Amino acid sequence: MKDPAHSPASLETVEPIGMRVLIRKDQDKKQTKAGIHLPDKIEIPTLTGRVVSISAKVASDSSYPIQQYDRVLFNPKDAIPVDFEGDNRLFVVPVENIVAVFRKAE
Repeated sequence: MKDPAHSPASLETVEPIGMRVLIRKDQDKKQTKAGIHLPDKIEIPTLTGRVVSISAKVASDSSYPIQQYDRVLFNPKDAIPVDFEGDNRLFVVPVENIVAVFRKAE
C-alpha cells in the first residue's frame, strides 16, 4: 500500500511548534514614503508580515491575541527562515518577538 503522505499530489505544510508562529514577511520596499526610488542593492528592512500559521500552544494561550492572517510587526532577530518557497519570505518567529498586531478600528 502506498503512503499518501509521499504521493506527488499531497501538499506539504509547515506547522510551528512551541511558542512560535509562521509569518510571511511583507515585500521589502523599493521606494521611500517621499517617493524616492532605491537601487536594487539598497532595501529598507521590512519588519511586517502576515501570520500564516500559529502553533497549538500559542492558540490556546489567551495572553497572545494573535490569529491567522493578522498583520504583525516583528523583531527578526530570532526569526528562522523556512526554505519552503522560492522567495524565502516565510519565517518561524518566537511569539515574544511579535511586538504589535495591526487592527482596524471598528
